Amino acid sequence: MQRECVLITGGTGSFGRTMLQDLLARGCPEIRIFSRDEEKQDMLRNTLRSGNVRFYIGDVRDRDSVDRAMAGATRVFHAAALKQVPSCEFFPMEAVRTNILGSENVVRAAVAAGVRSAVFLSTDKAVFPVNAMGISKAMMEKLALAMARSIGPGAATTVSLVRYGNVMASRGSVIPLFIRQIKAGTPITITEPSMTRFLMPLRDSVALVHHAFENAHQGDLFVRKAPASTIADLVAALKELFGRPDHPVEIIGWRHGEKLYETLVSAQELTQSEDMGEYFRVRMDGRDLNYRPYFSEGDTETIGQHDYHSHNTERLGVAEVKALLLTLPEVVAELEGAMS
Repeated sequence: MQRECVLITGGTGSFGRTMLQDLLARGCPEIRIFSRDEEKQDMLRNTLRSGNVRFYIGDVRDRDSVDRAMAGATRVFHAAALKQVPSCEFFPMEAVRTNILGSENVVRAAVAAGVRSAVFLSTDKAVFPVNAMGISKAMMEKLALAMARSIGPGAATTVSLVRYGNVMASRGSVIPLFIRQIKAGTPITITEPSMTRFLMPLRDSVALVHHAFENAHQGDLFVRKAPASTIADLVAALKELFGRPDHPVEIIGWRHGEKLYETLVSAQELTQSEDMGEYFRVRMDGRDLNYRPYFSEGDTETIGQHDYHSHNTERLGVAEVKALLLTLPEVVAELEGAMS
């Protein structure tokens, strides 16, 4: 039996590091970290000092470097991406090169190498996308599904996707920014207080990927159900946690490409999905280009369905957001630092 070897692209990011720790705890014999950031790799290498982890410098935009890291892997978690909405708005072709062309390199390399399972990480911003980041991730989903459809259910490689909303306390997210502003005594800058966002701890995003690996059929897309809150309630919860209930807040207005709420599953996708309790499994549309045999007058299944979005999911109030924040090691560490 082939020795288990997991490749994580974008492995020095918040998700990659959490996935790495989880795999080490599970006793995975070999984990490969693939990224272009040699400084973060060196810091991670010196922190871990583990013989189970191998580091590969490279870029998903470069197929040769992807092929080198992929050779001999049994599973791949593709997390490398440009994720910041404003930066992708100003440099959309960079989002295309990394999120679309880079992802194509990864899926083609995975199939060529005979990887058993390739799980691609997407975002709620890929549903009804209005910004360059979301559009590029939506195209990433389409190309992964096109490959899954092309190789079919009997292929050696199972290609699947996971889609989630905001990962709490991840690098570049608003929670670390708000905490820095509170501790520095500067106003908390928010765009629109009534905006809602899904709230998912990193541990849940890792569990989602494992769920995909263990349950995916060719072309499946998995979504973990998640609660949401308004930005105003998130800020209020942080202010109370840090003992700064009167800390000033500055409303700076909507940034480029922002939405009032985010959608995790569209109504159309829900018609071809399976409710698995904590998760939705959205099945791939396996039809070919010959549509005539499938034609019917209208789509009665879609009638009455609603999109699953951050305005109609479970809504957390301030007290509930505080309780959720206190389960995050990153927030607890910041609180301990503020008290010392």
